[in-house]
Amino acid sequence: MSFYAGMLVDKIVYHIPLNRQFERLRADGIIISRATLPSQSMRAIMLLEPVYQAQAKSVLESSVIAMDDTWMKVGVSSPGKMHKGHFWPIYGDKDEIIFPYAESRRNEEVEKLLGDYKGTLLADGHTAYDHYASRHAEVVRAQCWVHTRRNFFEAQCPPALRDGALDRIGRMYEVEERIRRKKLLEEAKVAYRGEHTKPLVEEFFEWLAATCQERSLLPTDPFMKAAVYALKRKDALRVFLSNAGVAMDTNHEERALRVIPMGRRNYLFCWTELGATCVGRIQSLLVTCKLHGINPYTYLVDVLQRIQTHPIRDVSQLTPRLWKEHFAADPMPSPLELARRQKSGAAPQNKIVLAA
Repeated sequence: MSFYAGMLVDKIVYHIPLNRQFERLRADGIIISRATLPSQSMRAIMLLEPVYQAQAKSVLESSVIAMDDTWMKVGVSSPGKMHKGHFWPIYGDKDEIIFPYAESRRNEEVEKLLGDYKGTLLADGHTAYDHYASRHAEVVRAQCWVHTRRNFFEAQCPPALRDGALDRIGRMYEVEERIRRKKLLEEAKVAYRGEHTKPLVEEFFEWLAATCQERSLLPTDPFMKAAVYALKRKDALRVFLSNAGVAMDTNHEERALRVIPMGRRNYLFCWTELGATCVGRIQSLLVTCKLHGINPYTYLVDVLQRIQTHPIRDVSQLTPRLWKEHFAADPMPSPLELARRQKSGAAPQNKIVLAA
């Protein structure tokens, strides 16, 4: 189990492709078939499928989710060209994230992934999210302020216009920083936003509308494009004012999904859609380990052994968030670790202490 855990951690956490791991093993005198690593890693990930499904269920029970999409080359679409598939990371309100894979970023993919979700959906301006929210009355659509800000930051327009928008949005973030320092929660947070942030939000939209009208800007003007983007979504951009659980942006999710761009830079692609699905499964568990301060190697060594005897009705206990509560204090070591302890005469214990 320690070999499987180390292989998966190297691939997902440290972005070391399996072919490089193969070369490193061979250099250390461990001769195995090149096909062994991908086949065995896939077997280990498929063993964890019930754990992933339990975590996905927990995420979709969240009252607020953040969602995004990012691409990965997957499979061969034509000679010499690979298909561009998409991961759709979904971040729940219990600091859990999943990375389901889909063939495209079309509207129907969100429908398949979220099903009959009930709650607040925080995302960027992709029309797939708007389409989904329009078809589900119990979904509240919230908009990310960072994507709105980015449009003004990247707009090639007079500095006075660009800086006017950025300064106004910046003042909203200053209020959020004060909320974090004061550690305000629930009603106190909503009240503080209502007193300090809401006037800034209303001033921002009034300034945008007045500026566009006064200057009679063309639709193709960069500032006008950014302004129209914000004004069309002003209701969704206001949602965070009345819901303490809604962040101003999806930055927390974008930090968590960096594993995918890092993977694109290192292992470059997934040969098959099944491979991409498996990558998404193990990414979901190991990234969530990081979010909860869990050593991913210790977690995998324990869960890969424990899952064979753990009751299926309690499989949710093996998700990183609940595993930390139930098993992290005394994780199961690998057979190799147990043998090493017996040989050295160390006292029997389950806890693993990893060298720095």
